[in-house]
Amino acid sequence: MRYTYKTSGTCSRSIEFDVEDGKVFNVKFAGGCDGNLKGMGKLVEGMKLEDVVERLNGIKCGFKSTSCPDQLAKACENALKSKEN
Repeated sequence: MRYTYKTSGTCSRSIEFDVEDGKVFNVKFAGGCDGNLKGMGKLVEGMKLEDVVERLNGIKCGFKSTSCPDQLAKACENALKSKEN
C-alpha cells in the first residue's frame, strides 16, 4: 500500500512510501536535502515499520524540534496505526 505523509517543521514538504508485509519500500521525499534524503530512503529500504520508528523517532535538526528522519518515523507510526484499524 502507498502512503503519503505531509511533513511539518522541516524543509521537506511530504514523504511517500510503500508498505509491503509491514516493511518500508520506495521512500521519496518532496523537498529537503536531496542527497541526504535519498540516502535515508535507501538505508530504511526493507526495514520493518517499527524499526524505522525506533531508530529515527526524536532526531532533531539544529534548533528545530523535528527533522526529516523524525518526520519519517511519524509517517511510519501513522502507517502502523492505519494498519491496525
